[in-house]
Amino acid sequence: MSISVATRTDSFAHPALFYADHEEYLAGTLPFIEAGLVADEPVMVAVPGDNLDHIRTALGTEAGRVQLHDMGVAGRNPGRIIPGVLLAFAAAHAGKRVRIIGEPIWAGRSATEYPACAQHEALINAAFAGRPATILCPYDTSHLDRRWLDDAHRTHPVVQMGSVVRESPHYADPVAVAAGFNLPLQDPPAQARTITIDLHALSVIRRVVTAEAIAAGLSPDRVSDLTLAVSELAANTVKHTAGGGTLAVWTDDTRLICQLTDTGHITNPLAGRIPVPPQQPGSRGLLLVNQLCDLVRVHTMPGGTTIRLHMHR
Repeated sequence: MSISVATRTDSFAHPALFYADHEEYLAGTLPFIEAGLVADEPVMVAVPGDNLDHIRTALGTEAGRVQLHDMGVAGRNPGRIIPGVLLAFAAAHAGKRVRIIGEPIWAGRSATEYPACAQHEALINAAFAGRPATILCPYDTSHLDRRWLDDAHRTHPVVQMGSVVRESPHYADPVAVAAGFNLPLQDPPAQARTITIDLHALSVIRRVVTAEAIAAGLSPDRVSDLTLAVSELAANTVKHTAGGGTLAVWTDDTRLICQLTDTGHITNPLAGRIPVPPQQPGSRGLLLVNQLCDLVRVHTMPGGTTIRLHMHR
């Protein structure tokens, strides 16, 4: 069934735009932006740097009416995009329908990052259910893995190819799709430094993470960010689990990695992706961690959760 994304009036629309080259990219994104400006809808574009430059140039003087973000910076960690980019923009324009172009998956994404990206795309549908917004997600058919393009049909209710816009026959329940990317993580390497997490180890954990981050060459502010993120998760392990847990720290050629494992189970698929009301106590740990780290991978199941934090060196 053919539909028009630009004239959708239901509360939330989430189309995927498939493009093969620069011309198709602008042919799909510019009319979407211009329709929003004509309708007096707040418009935001959050796409990787090169595509951001193409859109900014094509818009000319109209670019000043659009909020522009480099997704390579704002969305480096896919887990921070919903709370820190999309919902933040919607909250800043409460009471108005917002129009967003978000491109969280590009050719420079790694296979390590991709499961978190796919979960993000699926969970947008849950996070924005009932909200007045349209979020258009471009996908580069010339450079992305074919499996990633297939997944886009499962995470977007609507797909657009050229001038054809139709409902995706492969769209599936967002929570179920996200759960399919709740994948086990490989064990830390043998050279990883490990520490048992308990109440008496929290100060030791902070010192070790700080020292490892400095040795890995992280800047002072990123040393502080990682130390805070690990401390928050370790404190949650002590507070919410009976058996404590384990911290492993190691480096590879490009990253410093901290992995925390405990006996807890994260049952809310949107944990860490939805801002917490100021009056609600707690429940901010994973949200904070997503804001601070370059990538957060989670594998959770009854009886155990592993959270892996990545910081680029």
